[in-house]
Amino acid sequence: MQVRTLDLMCASAEPSVPPARKRSVVRALLRLWPYVRPVRARVFGAAGVAVVAASLGLAMPLILKWIVDGPVSEGDTGGIWLGGIVLLCVGVAEALLFGLRRFLVARPLTRVEADMRSALYRHIQRLPVTFHDRWATGQLLSRATGDLQLLRMFLAFGLTFLIVNTATILVGVVILLAQDWTLGLVLIGPVVPLIVLCALFEQRFSVVARRAQDQMGDLTTVVEESILGIRIIKGFGRHRSQAEAFRALSGQLRETEMHKAKLLAGIWFVIQAIPEIFVGLALVLGVIQVSDGNLTAGTLVAFMSTAMALRWPVESMGFLLALCNEAATGADRFFDVMDTPLPGEYDGAPSVTGAADGMRFENVVFRFADAPPDSTPALDGIDLHIRPGETMALVGGTGSGKTTLVGLVPRLHEVTSGRVTLDGVDIATLTRDEVRRQVAVAFEEPTLFSASVHENVAMGTEDARPDDLDRALRVAQADGFVHALPHGAATEVGEQGLSLSGGQRQRLALARAVVGNPRFLVLDDPLSALDVHTEARVEAALREVLATTTALVVAHRPSTVQLADRVALLSGGRITAVGTHADLLRDSAEYRHLMTGEPVPHEERPEVSVR
Repeated sequence: MQVRTLDLMCASAEPSVPPARKRSVVRALLRLWPYVRPVRARVFGAAGVAVVAASLGLAMPLILKWIVDGPVSEGDTGGIWLGGIVLLCVGVAEALLFGLRRFLVARPLTRVEADMRSALYRHIQRLPVTFHDRWATGQLLSRATGDLQLLRMFLAFGLTFLIVNTATILVGVVILLAQDWTLGLVLIGPVVPLIVLCALFEQRFSVVARRAQDQMGDLTTVVEESILGIRIIKGFGRHRSQAEAFRALSGQLRETEMHKAKLLAGIWFVIQAIPEIFVGLALVLGVIQVSDGNLTAGTLVAFMSTAMALRWPVESMGFLLALCNEAATGADRFFDVMDTPLPGEYDGAPSVTGAADGMRFENVVFRFADAPPDSTPALDGIDLHIRPGETMALVGGTGSGKTTLVGLVPRLHEVTSGRVTLDGVDIATLTRDEVRRQVAVAFEEPTLFSASVHENVAMGTEDARPDDLDRALRVAQADGFVHALPHGAATEVGEQGLSLSGGQRQRLALARAVVGNPRFLVLDDPLSALDVHTEARVEAALREVLATTTALVVAHRPSTVQLADRVALLSGGRITAVGTHADLLRDSAEYRHLMTGEPVPHEERPEVSVR
């Protein structure tokens, strides 16, 4: 646990956390367009409504000018009341328009977020197992939750007000220059230095924002692993060290967030302080002009009111720039996953219609995707034929490649070279859906989901009938304990099925594999967690299923090997012997060692490649 946490502290070197790189904020945000395009009318309509509302706000200083230079200077009480009513109506209209803007964007942008989350989930589901081996779960969770919420906030608020505030500032500058061009030039004087400072801020903030979001992913991973591994933590009394490790990661994130806050505080100070200085200067110059008779009081009131109305659009730019950078970082992290290419898929997708030939491995070589090209393959030159209706046991020492080999059949991994065929058809020419309709699997480490027993078992086939479910539970010898559950097969098993024992979970996983009467069955030591009596009953029932299917079974114990018609010995990534259990016991010292514990003579020990 502690080692894993220390690894996460160096997560910038992991594939799941690409190093920060120079990139365009605009280009990153433009990649969101395909998701926004279906609701573009509502989004830009809302922005247009907001621009109109902001323009009404800028009309108020002009109304004030008319009131001051007209009714007030002339003592016209009726005109003053009229001006007040006009201001009230404009204010109410402005408020209603901003409410309409919110109404226009709320529903479509939650749909955009939902569509992006669905697209990310679908893509993650279709990515190969090697991708999930490299990426931390917390990094994927943070992208599917926090990053997408950040993108929705940007689209609903940041994008709209970038458009609105930019339009407001441009219209306001025109109004200021029209009122008095000399005072207007004073107020727009700080524009160039502000642009330069904002550009510098964007460069620094983008790096810190990416670091913070990556660290949040690391923290999410630690929390997720700690919850799933709570029994280990409690069993070994490691809660203090885990808490300390969590505190260290949390401290790193806090420091990064404080760095972000300092950068944001600095840009806010600059954006607020510099314009205020120039507004004060313009006020002094305006008062001098009024006292000299070169400017009316109403014009000065309108000018300063317009300048005050522009304060929020100008001052908010620091916040909006930060939001844009965080959204761009969220978009980068989202597309880090979406840009991962999916494995190739054959377009023809024929069904398995070849003559009955069983399962074949023909000169199969497999090397992991992250392995150096010149490294020793995990599997090298595998040639193996499981005849139609035959059960082949696969036996080998730890690290020999058994799980990797059986993972090639349902295409959890893709062969590097060679081919795997089902009844003479290369599985590379089939879609994964077609392969997985033909092949059922059960793994040594059973995975159950937060659903009922019925739903977990029914995942093995799309059209399971009640009779099929009952038969599968009987084969796996799970019907007894399932019927004893509070609600029978409708009982929820909880996250990871941890409310059940290891043997119960393994039996449900076996039931899931056999429920659909598969043509091909791959079992990766599916009985390892059973006691000898339950194992014997399961094996007896399983023989009925194996009699009607072609099966490849990873076995570690003689009792499991007895289920097979023949046995293949896998050693150092190669098939070194094939025969019956009795033949291999007689002819192979390595096999005898695996089955009985008899030492292997030194000259017969296989070369083992460690990965």
